[in-house]
Amino acid sequence: MSRVTEQQILDALATVIEPESKKDLINLGMISGLIIKDGNVGFSIEIDPAKADAFESVRKSAEKIVHALPGVLSVSAILTAENQPGETKPTPPSQEQTGGSKTAPAPGTGGKIQLDGIKHIIAIASGKGGVGKSTTAINLALSLAKKGLKIGLMDADIYGPSQPRMMGITGRPSSPDGKTLMPMERHGIKCMSVGFLVAEDTPMIWRGPMVQSALTQMLRDVVWGELDLLIVDMPPGTGDAQLTMAQQVPLDGAVIVSTPQDIALLDARKGLNMFRKVDVPVLGIIENMSVYICPECGHEAHIFGEHGARNEAEKLGCPFLGEMPLHIDIRLTSDEGEPIVVSSPDSEHAKRYADIADGVWSSLSTSARQAPSISMK
Repeated sequence: MSRVTEQQILDALATVIEPESKKDLINLGMISGLIIKDGNVGFSIEIDPAKADAFESVRKSAEKIVHALPGVLSVSAILTAENQPGETKPTPPSQEQTGGSKTAPAPGTGGKIQLDGIKHIIAIASGKGGVGKSTTAINLALSLAKKGLKIGLMDADIYGPSQPRMMGITGRPSSPDGKTLMPMERHGIKCMSVGFLVAEDTPMIWRGPMVQSALTQMLRDVVWGELDLLIVDMPPGTGDAQLTMAQQVPLDGAVIVSTPQDIALLDARKGLNMFRKVDVPVLGIIENMSVYICPECGHEAHIFGEHGARNEAEKLGCPFLGEMPLHIDIRLTSDEGEPIVVSSPDSEHAKRYADIADGVWSSLSTSARQAPSISMK
């Protein structure tokens, strides 16, 4: 198969005309961030944000023209407003330097992402990193799948994706039509992560609009099919990813993961209040690393404090979903790509995850989905 070059792509985009000025995208300086990786092409089209809906047809034309080039397997064009139209933006390092991947088309400004066939969507979130949020999300997903539910798992942490390693999934998603992606599957769960599209050690040097576009593609352009629940493993904090999910996705709720110590609880409180401000129900708090259990003698030590998240949930009037210990078996099985719920299904840890999963599902089953809105209070 022939290898497409950057110049071939630029030449093709020079035939795409901006309807208002009647000039091509290249001469207008509207193309930026061009990346090529193994036949997968991605680039941004810089526009006035007020014209996003009108430019959707231009975006599609640009994708179609580039996809027709020999050696191109898939194309993703993104509408961004990071620069003013016509303002020259330096092209980032080549794909050989960055290991760049395809990114997501941005949705129009009107309406939320429609996800037909998915009954419920929840976010697993934390105020800070390192509290075991991804481990929790994956084991909850596996626990629910074991109950016969159809579960999807989306890794929304663009800068630090964990899902490929923890789920033990290698390879790249297929794209049968060059526009949509088929989710990866293991243990009966459909998965999608930007980590499937780039090398594990490749840094994602992306600004906010690129992150938002990647998230919308993983939601809108992945063939999720029929799901009882899509679990979104969020990045830590209260930034672009969280706002994108709250504003553009009909979330049924959020689950907050925290460790017991005060500094983690302070950040967890911020995360909880952020979801409340955007009218996303908080289904509960999980206390992770609640107690250290010595693998040799079984001695228990509350090295991060005792019952901190439980007490915080009570103060905030939020359900407390349960606690998980800090145990080497949970860490090892996650690192090995065989989470403890599937590698040791009869263990005490797996049973605890199952109980927490029951609590989450029970909350969803008794609540109606409401479209989130932004509160300015």
